[in-house]
Amino acid sequence: ESLHSCIGLLGISAGSLLLAVHFYSSPQAAPLIPSTALGVLLLILSALLAYAGIRRSLSNASLLVSLCLTLSAFWCGYGVILILAGQGVLATPGDFRDALVPGLATFTLALLLVAVVGFLCGEPILALVAAAVSLASAHEVALHYSSSLGPSAVACSHLIVCLVGGYFALGRILYFLSQGRVALPGADLAEKKAHEQSRGNGGSTNPFAAPGLLLNMLPACVFCCRLLGVTHQLFLGHVPWLWAAGTYQIGICVLSYRVMDVLMATAFGFTSILKFAAGYCLLYPIWQPEEPAFPTPFLVVFSILFAVLALFLSLQSPVDGLYFLVFVAYCIALACSPRGFFAGGPQGVAVAIFVASTLITLIHLYNVRARVKIPMGRGAVKALLARSSFLKLREGPDLHAPYLGYSKYADAEVLTYACSVLASFALTTQGDPQAPLATVIIPWVVVAGGILKLLGGSVAFARGKTLESSAFILYAVLWVIWGLTRYGGLYGTNRSFHTAVGIVAFMLFNSFIVFCSLFLNMAWFFYSLTFMLIAVSFLLDAIHALPAGYDTAATLIFGLVSFYCFLAALCSITLEGCCLPMGRPVMQLSSAGAGTTKCLHLPARKASSVKRIADILRSGGTCGIPTDTVYVLVAACSRPDAVEKAHRSKRQAQDRPMSLWISSLKQLEPAKHLFTPLLWDFMEAAWPSPISLVIPRGEWVDFLGMKDSAKYVGTPQSVAIRIPDCSVTTHLIDLVGPIVVTSANPTGEADTTHHNQVYAKLGDKVDAVLCGGPSPENIASTVVDCTKIDSGNIGFFRVGIIPKSQV
Repeated sequence: ESLHSCIGLLGISAGSLLLAVHFYSSPQAAPLIPSTALGVLLLILSALLAYAGIRRSLSNASLLVSLCLTLSAFWCGYGVILILAGQGVLATPGDFRDALVPGLATFTLALLLVAVVGFLCGEPILALVAAAVSLASAHEVALHYSSSLGPSAVACSHLIVCLVGGYFALGRILYFLSQGRVALPGADLAEKKAHEQSRGNGGSTNPFAAPGLLLNMLPACVFCCRLLGVTHQLFLGHVPWLWAAGTYQIGICVLSYRVMDVLMATAFGFTSILKFAAGYCLLYPIWQPEEPAFPTPFLVVFSILFAVLALFLSLQSPVDGLYFLVFVAYCIALACSPRGFFAGGPQGVAVAIFVASTLITLIHLYNVRARVKIPMGRGAVKALLARSSFLKLREGPDLHAPYLGYSKYADAEVLTYACSVLASFALTTQGDPQAPLATVIIPWVVVAGGILKLLGGSVAFARGKTLESSAFILYAVLWVIWGLTRYGGLYGTNRSFHTAVGIVAFMLFNSFIVFCSLFLNMAWFFYSLTFMLIAVSFLLDAIHALPAGYDTAATLIFGLVSFYCFLAALCSITLEGCCLPMGRPVMQLSSAGAGTTKCLHLPARKASSVKRIADILRSGGTCGIPTDTVYVLVAACSRPDAVEKAHRSKRQAQDRPMSLWISSLKQLEPAKHLFTPLLWDFMEAAWPSPISLVIPRGEWVDFLGMKDSAKYVGTPQSVAIRIPDCSVTTHLIDLVGPIVVTSANPTGEADTTHHNQVYAKLGDKVDAVLCGGPSPENIASTVVDCTKIDSGNIGFFRVGIIPKSQV
C-alpha cells in the first residue's frame, strides 16, 4: 500500500519536473526537452499513474485514486498534443493554443475540486499537490492569452508539485524501509491509518465513479469553448482529449464491474461511445472538407437507452439518475441537428453537461472520504419502495454472485445487450457507397458493437458463462470486421467470393451457438437466431443478392430482441420479484434433473454454510471444501459409508491413498499413548500448516470410527495426517470430527484450485461445494515421511508449498 502511493506521488513529481524544465527553457530557441520527447515521456508517466491509482484503489478508497487517474488522463491527452505539435501537425501557435486550452481549463477545475475535497477531508498533502497542478494549468491557460505572464510562473507551480510530491514519497519510502522507525512529518503512515480508522470507513461503493464523472467534463469543455468563442474551431487538435477521455472511461467501466457497480459501469460505457463518435467527427475533415452526416434513428434509440438506464439508476441513486438524464437531452439535440457535434444546439447542452458533471463530481469526491455523506437520495427511494409490495430493490453481498458462487466482476450483460441494440440500429442507416466514411456509423458499430461487446464477453467468461461469452466475443469480432470493411471504405463497391466464405464461417459458428442456446433459455435462443438473420443479410450483400429492405428488417428485429434482453438484465440486477422472463430452455439434456444440479454451492464466508456442510458430512455425504492449499474432497470418519463413497467417486489409485485431517491434537488425545514422544512433539511443532506427516499405522486409527472403510485410508503400513492452516476447514472439523481427505479431482489430473472446478471435475458425485473462490496457493502440501523419525531420519514423498529447509 505504501509503495503504490509512492509510485503515484513519484510519478506526479517526475511529470511536474519535466514540465518545469520545459517551461523554464521554452523562451530559448532550442528547448531542453523537445515537444515530441516530452509528449512521449508524459504518456509513459500517465500509464504509471493509472497503474498506481488502480492498485491503490483495490485496498483502500482514497483521493489518491482520483488524483492519479485524473492526472493520468490529463497527461495522456497533453502528451499526444505535444507529439502532434512536435511533428508539425499543429503548425501555428493558434492551433496549438486552441488544442490545449479546453483540456487545461477542464483539469484546472477538476484538480481544484480534488484539492478542495482534500482539504475538507484531511488529505492536506494530496490537496496541496492537486492545488499546485491546478494552479500550473491555470497559469498555462493565462500564458496562451497574455504575454505579460511568463512561463516561469507555470514552471514555479510545477516545481512546487515536484517538491511536495517528492517529499511525501520520500517519507513513505523511508517509513517502509525502516519499518516505521523513521517518519518524516506529515508522512507517518501509522498516524494516517489511525486517523482513517478513527473516522471509520468513509469509502464509497465505487471509488472510480468520481474520476469517471470528471472525464465527462472534458469533451463538454471542448464544445463549450467553441460555443463561447474561446477557441476558433473544432479540429484535429481536440481529438486527443476526446479519445483519451473515451479510452479512460472504458477502463473505468471495467474497474466499475470489478467493484460490482453495474449501472455506473454501463453509464460510463455509454458516455465513452459518445466521446469516440465526437473524435471521429472532428477527425473526418482531414479526408473531406465537409462535416459528416449523423444517423438520426440511431441517436433516438441511444436517448431511449440512456433514459431507461437513468430510470433504473434513480432507484439506487436519484441524483445520479437525474444527472444522466442530461445525456438524454444531449442525444436528442444531436438527433435534431444535421451538423451533429458542430451545431450550436448540442454545444449548448454540452454546457449543461459540464456544469452538471462538475457538481456531481464534487459530491462523489466528497463522499469518498467524508464521514458525513452528502445524501444522494437513496434513503428516500428505499423508504418509498418499502411501501410497495410490487417493487423491491435487490441488495446484499450475493447481489452479483454467479451460479457457482464466485467472480471478481459483476455481470456485464446489460451493457452488452445495449451495444447490440446500438450496433443494429446504426446499420439501418444507408450510407453513400461512394463515400462510406461520410456517415457516422463506424463509432457505433466498431466501438459499441465491437470493443464494448468484446469487453462484455470477457467479463462473462470471467463469471463462468461459457456460452454467453463465446457468443458475445464472436458477435463482437463480426461487428468489427463488417463495420470496418463496409463502412470504413475497405469494402468499396466490389464484392468477392472470399468475403462470402468468411461470412459463411461465422454463420457456422453461430449455428452451434443457436443450438446450444436451446438448452439455456428462450430469450437467448431468439437473440442468437435473430443475429443469424443479420449474418444472412451480410452474406446476401456479399453475393449481390440482397433484397430491398431485408437488411433493415433483420437489424430491427435483432435490435428489438436485444432491447428486451437489455430490459430483462436491468430488472434482474436491480429489482426482486419484478423481472422480465427470459423463458425456460427449449430443450433439456435429460428429464432427470431438468437442467439443474443437486449439488449445493454454499459461500464459505457464511458460518451457516459451514454448518450446512457439517450436517451433510454427518449424514454420510461428501463435499468439496477450500483449504490452505488446493480444494479437497472430504468425508467424515464417523461415516464409513461416506469414506467408501469418496473412494469410489475419486477412482482412487493405490499409490495415492486418502489421508486424515484433524482440527487439533486433542482429537488424538485418547490415543496419545500409542505415539512416541518425539513424533507427538514433532506434530505439535509442525501443525497447523500445509505439512502432511506420514506416520506408522497403528491401533490409534481404530479410535476414529472408520471401521472397515479404514482400508481406503493410507497404506497397510502408514497413514498421512495433518492439521490444515485454514480457519474454515478447522472449524468444519470441530463440528464433524476427524475427516478423510483426498484431492478434488480424478486421479492423475491437475489439482483443483477453484470451486468452479470441483463440480466440473467430479459432477454429481459430490453432494455440496463450499465456495471460497480461488485457492490461496496453487501448490499442494508438503508430504513428509515420519515412519522412521525415532531413528533420526525423515524423508519427503512430495515437496510442496513448504520447502525442505523449513521442515
